[in-house]
Amino acid sequence: MNMKKVGMQMSLLMGATLSFCLSLTGNLTSKDGFKLVPFLVTFVVSFIISIVIGILVPMKKVEDGICKSCKLQPHSLPARLVSSFVSDLIYTPVITLAMIALVRKMAMKASHGHADLPPFAIMFVKSLILSLIVAYIIIFIVSPIFMKYVMKKNGAGGPPADRK
Repeated sequence: MNMKKVGMQMSLLMGATLSFCLSLTGNLTSKDGFKLVPFLVTFVVSFIISIVIGILVPMKKVEDGICKSCKLQPHSLPARLVSSFVSDLIYTPVITLAMIALVRKMAMKASHGHADLPPFAIMFVKSLILSLIVAYIIIFIVSPIFMKYVMKKNGAGGPPADRK
């Protein structure tokens, strides 16, 4: 089984899921409520960012290394809690920073420079706190589901998906 392929598939699934959930959360919590275009733009940009992070950061190695240094049994609940936290800390701040910058730019452009926005730092910190919580829960729930799916699709635990 090609573990690089498994890692890339996990990265795509996790990136799409996190991007969708964080874009939706940000859009639903904005003072203007849900708007389709900003949601779609933030989703696409955050998905691209998450793919870049997934390519640059060997998540499994990082998570396994931290769990090993904490003397946690692989696949145990404590290891899953720590792994989810590590992923959250790697992905969420970068995505949130980019999304706040993008949304501010879009709001200023739409208002011709007259948008009444809080200071950048306040927007970022409030959004980051909420995003870290939402992303942690999403990562903790979907990571094992996606891993099981990807491993099965690639031949672990049964025949590959394209064989009968």
